Amino acid sequence: MIQKIIKIVALVFGLIAIFFLVRIMMIGDDAIEADVANQSVLTGFTMLAYIVLAIATISAVLFSLINLVSNPDKLKKALLSFGIFAAVLVVAFFLSSGEARELSDGTTLTATQSQVIEAGIKAMYILIVSAAILMLVFGVKKMLSK
Repeated sequence: MIQKIIKIVALVFGLIAIFFLVRIMMIGDDAIEADVANQSVLTGFTMLAYIVLAIATISAVLFSLINLVSNPDKLKKALLSFGIFAAVLVVAFFLSSGEARELSDGTTLTATQSQVIEAGIKAMYILIVSAAILMLVFGVKKMLSK
C-alpha cells in the first residue's frame, strides 16, 4: 500500500517538474534573463526541488534511525563509530592553536574561528592517516593468512 502511495507522489512530483520545465523552455533563457517578471517561473521549479530534497532527506534520516533502533547491534556499532569520530574532533580541537587573523577582504577571523578551522583540517588528517594505516594492516593481515 505504501509503495503505491510513494509511486503516485513521485509521479505527481515528476509531472509538476515537467510542467515547470516546459514553461521555462517555452519562455527561453534570454527572456528570463531580460525580464524580472519572467524569473518568477524559476521560483516554482526551485521550490519543488527544495520540497523533494526535504522529503528525501527526512525519509533517509527517519528510515536510518528506525533501522538502527530496531537492530541493537547496529545501534551499538553506530554509537561506537560516532563516539570515535567525536573523540577525533575533540583531540583535533585541543591540538589546534587558533590565532586571530586579518583576512584579505578586511574582516577579522577570531581565534576561536581559526581554531575550529584548524581542528577540522587536523581531524581530516587524523582520519586519512587512520584509514591508510587500517587498510595497510588489514591488507598485510589478509596476505599473511593465505
